[in-house]
This record gives sequence, structure tokens and C-alpha cells, in this order.
Amino acid sequence: MKSSGRVLQWPAEAIWEAVAPTLPGFTVEVLPSIDSTNTELMRRARAGQTEPVLLVAETQSAGRGRLGRAWQGATPADVGATLTFSLGLPLQMADWSGLSLAVGVSVAQSLHPGLQLKWPNDVWLHDRKLAGILIETANNAATRYAVIGIGINVAPRAATGLATPPAWLQELEPGIDAPAALLRVAAPLVQAVRRFEVQGFAPFREAFLRRDALANRTVSLSDGTQGVAQGVDGTGALLVHTSAGLVRVNSSEVSVRPAT
Repeated sequence: MKSSGRVLQWPAEAIWEAVAPTLPGFTVEVLPSIDSTNTELMRRARAGQTEPVLLVAETQSAGRGRLGRAWQGATPADVGATLTFSLGLPLQMADWSGLSLAVGVSVAQSLHPGLQLKWPNDVWLHDRKLAGILIETANNAATRYAVIGIGINVAPRAATGLATPPAWLQELEPGIDAPAALLRVAAPLVQAVRRFEVQGFAPFREAFLRRDALANRTVSLSDGTQGVAQGVDGTGALLVHTSAGLVRVNSSEVSVRPAT
């Protein structure tokens, strides 16, 4: 597959070498095309394949975002314009609250100091969406298989059909490509998720608050309520000061956008 006349050289071996010593059985796979990396890892998990894996797709035909929204990834004509991958691994923890925020913190820290986080699962650059996160789980036991999907805009893309205007990494670093972005993000992401497994969201809260794109801004909740965002609590719930008082908002309850 080509992007701008270049064959993409994916750093699979370098990522494996960085992760495998502390995560036995870890593998890295790069596929030229698939419907969705999240969908594929969920299929495997339901079939009993729950080994830790990083699955990268150069193109996706049915990428998914939160609340069933479509994620518009790269097409065969512009391979490398978007980085799409999923990390799948078994996790054992009592409280999963705030995992998407911890993932966002890790991604933003790996990519650029100027990036912000829009609760609960987006990475923003100046109120435009640069990356999205989708987390799904399989199995109902104490140990569940987590599938953490991430899509990152690398090259310029059109805003047609998007609710939030897009941003892309090459605005910040003109020479960066999808493989280089993956190399930056992958190993720190695994480390962050494993830290979350042991310590929960608490170690990530201050880092999230420093990048909180909604802090002290008026926001509209999907149920029609408006208020001023006041950061997140220790579980990752969004705190919104409304006319009725302070409200805790969980990621499963609402979609939040800054009020216009």
C-alpha cells in the first residue's frame, strides 16, 4: 500500500521489543484493510482469542466511534492519512471508570504538549478533533478483554459530514507520518493501561485536568441541561455546575459539546 508515493514502513518489531518483555504473549499485526480493528478484536474475543495484541489497519471500511458513529479513516487512495489501530488485552479490575480518560491522557502526552482532551474520549487541537477513542469489552468475569480503539488524523482531511471540525498531526509536525505516530503512542499506551489496571483513574486525574478542553466552559448535555464544566472527579465523571447544583455525568449517560 502507498501513501504519497511511499510504502509505509510500520515499526511492528520495535513496538514488540518495547512491550513484549513485560506483557507475555503480546503480538503486533498490520493489515492492509479490514472493516474495523475494534470489530475484529471483539470477534476474536468472542471466539476465545484473548491474547494481548496491537492490531493496525491501513484502511478500514466500517470504522466505528462512540455511540455508534462512523469513524472516517483512510481510503486506499490516501493510506497513511489516518492512523487506526486497536489494543486488545485482558484486564482484571473492579472499577473501569475513567479508562477512556486515562487512554486520552497517554495519547496526548505521547503526541504533543499542545493537545487537549475533550471528555470523555476525544483528543482536540484548538476545539477541533484530532483523535477519537472507543473502548469495548468482552466477557463478564472479573477478568475482561478490553479492546481500545484509537483513530488519529495524521494528514489534512475535509470536514464534510463531521459534527466537529477535524485537526491533524501534520499541523503540529509537518513531516510526521502514521508509522511514526504509532511508534510514539503504542508502548506508552500499554504502560498506561496496565497502570490503570492496578491504580485506577486517580494517577491520571491531574494530567487530564491540565489538558481539559471543557474546563470552565458552558456545555450542553444531550438531555438539554446546560451548565459550566468543572473538571472531573476521582472516577472520571464530568462535573457540571447547573442551575440545580453540581451534577456528576458518566460517559454512558450523555454526549457533551461546548455550548454555542
